Amino acid sequence: MELFDSHCHLDDERFDEDREEVFRELRESGVTRMTCVASDLKTAESSLRFAEAHEGVYATCGVHPHEAKDALADYLQTIETLCKTEPYVAIGEIGLDYYYDLSPRDVQKRVLNEQLDLAVAINMPCIFHIRDAHGDMVDIFRSRSVLPQGIIHCFSGSAETAKEYLRMGFYISFAGPLTFKKSVHLQTACQAVPLDRLLIETDSPYLAPEPMRGRRNTPANVRYVCEKAAELHGISAEEMARITYENAMRVYRIAE
Repeated sequence: MELFDSHCHLDDERFDEDREEVFRELRESGVTRMTCVASDLKTAESSLRFAEAHEGVYATCGVHPHEAKDALADYLQTIETLCKTEPYVAIGEIGLDYYYDLSPRDVQKRVLNEQLDLAVAINMPCIFHIRDAHGDMVDIFRSRSVLPQGIIHCFSGSAETAKEYLRMGFYISFAGPLTFKKSVHLQTACQAVPLDRLLIETDSPYLAPEPMRGRRNTPANVRYVCEKAAELHGISAEEMARITYENAMRVYRIAE
């Protein structure tokens, strides 16, 4: 069974002491590919270094809503330049976060729209971070005549919200919370996502699934998300692994 963790942060400082050991363990767990996702231009560089040093690892570049207030005047030019480097497979993670509001909401929206414009112009998929902001995000998407392809990462909304994103052509990715006993709304949403638009991820080192909840998460734990998604769709874990692997390859435009 080969697994693709569509969203992780293995370059995070929480892995500084044992990153290579963690990487060996996830390989032994069947995780053969993963996308190391950036939150700003500094982590875009660290994700690239990690991707270049490890087979089956891909990088992204973009400015997270938390970091939007610190975006430099030339950040779009930097992202465009980085996107020409082969290990980069998406612009992200980008979006809106109204839970923490670490950047003013008007700044979050401006930086999001600028990166959407760039993604359309250079034909790159996007990874979207959306927390407590689905209403505004849907409005922004609806206001645009052209949207890039992309992934709603670590989906946290309802089945109806998922269907709205699906109508817009996006993929929906589920992380560790899908496995939590009380996450009935997420499990219902997962069942509403067609298999050809479904992705799995860890968002490690965050959001460890059951039975690892409360510990540092690693990409090896994506198998628990895979197993839960398979159960919800009434198929085997092996079949879910194959489907989500193929979906990730397709949305990230990775050739075998």
